[in-house]
Order: sequence, then C-alpha cells, then structure tokens
Amino acid sequence: MNAAGAWLVELRRLVLLSAVALVVGWLVGAPWLVLALALLALLARWLYQLQRLLSWLADTSVEPPEAPGIWGVIYDRLYQVQRAAQGRQAQLQSRLDYLQGSLSAMHDGAVMVTASGAIEWSNTAAERLLGLRYPADRGQALLNLVRLPEFHRYFLAAAFDSPLQVVLKGEHVQYLQFTVTSFGGGDRLVFVRDVTKEAKLEQMRRDFVGNVSHELRTPLTVIKGYLETILANADQLEQRFHRPLQQMQQQAARMETLLKDLLWLSRIESVRTQPRREQVNIGALLQEMEDELQTSHPGRKLAVQLETAEKVAGDYRELHSAVSNLVLNAFKYSKDDTVVTVRWRREGEHLLLSVQDRGIGIDSVHLPRVTERFYRVDDSRSSATGGTGLGLAIVKHVAAAHRAELRIESTPGVGSTFTLVFPG
Repeated sequence: MNAAGAWLVELRRLVLLSAVALVVGWLVGAPWLVLALALLALLARWLYQLQRLLSWLADTSVEPPEAPGIWGVIYDRLYQVQRAAQGRQAQLQSRLDYLQGSLSAMHDGAVMVTASGAIEWSNTAAERLLGLRYPADRGQALLNLVRLPEFHRYFLAAAFDSPLQVVLKGEHVQYLQFTVTSFGGGDRLVFVRDVTKEAKLEQMRRDFVGNVSHELRTPLTVIKGYLETILANADQLEQRFHRPLQQMQQQAARMETLLKDLLWLSRIESVRTQPRREQVNIGALLQEMEDELQTSHPGRKLAVQLETAEKVAGDYRELHSAVSNLVLNAFKYSKDDTVVTVRWRREGEHLLLSVQDRGIGIDSVHLPRVTERFYRVDDSRSSATGGTGLGLAIVKHVAAAHRAELRIESTPGVGSTFTLVFPG
C-alpha cells in the first residue's frame, strides 16, 4: 500500500470510529463522552505504535515490527531508507578502506586532517618521517605534533599551489617536501616526501655549474687580454689573420657573457626562498634601466608606461636583471625601428610588469619550453643574435623567488608580450 492509500484508509477509520462513537453515545444519552473515550483509545493506540517505533529505532539490527495501516507503511519506508543508507555507508567505507590501504602502501607520508586541523588518519610512512602515531594521535592537532615553523606558516596560509620544502638540520641533513590538497568540506590531505637525495643532487649540479663557471673566468680573461693586445696591433699582422682573430674575440666575449649568466643563475638558484622585505620602486627601476639602454642601445626605442606608483617586496638587483633580460630579448628579436613597450600597472588584485615587442614572435609549440636553460627556438637565429639561452631561465627563477608568475603571449610575425604577475 502506498502512503496516499494508507492515509485514506486511516482517515476512513477515524471517521467511522467517530460516527460509531456518536451513535452509541446517543443511544446511552452521552454522545460527546463516548466520542472522547473513543478518541482517547485511538490516541493510546498511536502512542503504543510510537513507543514500538522508538524501540525499533534504538536497535535497527532486527526486522521492523508488524503493524496495520499507516503504521505498517511508516515501518516499511523507514526500513527501506535504513537499508539504502547502510548500502551507501558500506560503499563509502569500502572506498575509504581502499584509499587508506593504497595510502598505507605508499613510501611517502600521508595524513588526513579535518577542517579544524585535527589528525583523522595517517600511514606508516608519516610515522617514520614526522613521528606521528596512528591511531594514538587521532584527534590531535597536526600543528601541535609537527613543530616546523615553515610548515606552520604554509599550512595556515592555505596557499597550496606549490609544494613546500623544509630542511631538517641535525646529525644528518634531511629535506622534506610537503604537498597539501583540500577535499570535502575543508578537510585536507597532507603528503610528505623525503627528497634528500634529489636535493643533494640538485645542489651538486648547482655547485658544479658555479665552480666550473668561476674557474673558466680566469683563463678566459687571459685569452681575451691577449686577443685585445694582438688586435690592437692588427696593422703588424698579415691580412689573413684579421678575420679569425676578430671571430675569436667575438666568441670570447660571448663566452664571457655566458659565464656571467651562469654564475648569476647559480646564485639565484642557490639562495633559499626567504620573505622579501625590501620595497622595490619599480618605476625608479624602469627609469634607471631606460637611461642605461640609451647608452648601450642608442638606436633603439623604449617606451616606459607607468600606470601605478606601487612598490613590490623583493630584491632590486634580481628584478633589474629579470626586466633587463626581457627588454634585451625584445631588442634582439625585433627590428631596430620598432618600439619596445614596458608597462607597470595594476589589474584587480595583481601588479603586472609587461614587456611587449613587435618582433618575429614565437610559435605556440615552443612556449612551454622557452624558459628552459639553453633552449633555442632557432639555433641559427640565436647564434646570430648572440644570446646565451639563459635569459628567460633567469627571469623564471626571479619570478619564482618573488612569488610571481611569468606569462607569455606570442604570435609569429606579430610580436610577443612577457608579463610578470606579482601578488598585490
């Protein structure tokens, strides 16, 4: 029987009971008293059914009791809802068990944290890396057990776009990388990985590049000095030696520029990311750079548009290097009679520093890789312009150190726009 039919049956019973009670009451001379007694009896019956319902809800592991009419429909509906809920709960529990089983088998640490910051679950690797113990630590605040100031700031800031790397100093230096993912109603899944091996390899690479670059500067300086001395007395040389010596001088100058870029890139990479406290006046930086370029590139046109006077927290030297590389790239890959535009402006919550040229542009297939070290869109063209292939790599690292994003828009034959997007 459906709910509507059960209600109609119950209504008919109520009407019939009332009619019979009135007739009997009229016969005995007290119709309203008999009606009241009948309704009280009906109420007692309903209270009895409510008591049975509450008893069953207290222990739904047993079958629901049998009952006639509307009460039987109520029991059936509640039983169906209960079975469906149990099925969904079993399915969710199965998925949770599968997820926890998968995470338990991971070599990386995994910790489930509630919206309030309490530990809900953690795997064995989290015990090894963070010292957590499950289930003993369940319900404890994660930040009370993981006493790392960098992680505290990272977790409370809730800016999880990029991972956090923390150095643990002790008898053996250890590097941990934290990644946090939000899910559900504010719950978080914290992954921690031991990246000590990778960090040490990266440091070895940086040290190697820095040391080799530094060691090459001395012999290169000697070579350049002798070439300059010889070319200063070019009139005493045979004509056939002039061109080879000039090419040697050009390549020596190019190698010197390459070594300078390598050393600068190595310095930027080796400095740990720290809060930038210096307020850099971007407008003054651009005006200083404009004066420098008028001397070094007198034939080029640079338009500086300052639409805001706001400053950014950062390192003046690094930012000057990044913008200078972008402008010099724009000069290299655009015609001498075109204008390169540098804009400093605010858009919503961000500050934008863009460099726009009207040059040859870059095909979209190359855009994901143009910031890689030594990546060249066209080897012959890059060689002709004398670039080192490190300019955009330097810009990328400077942007990362200032929590900025490098955006590149380019159309072949139209030009390119490189934009540094700083948080406002």
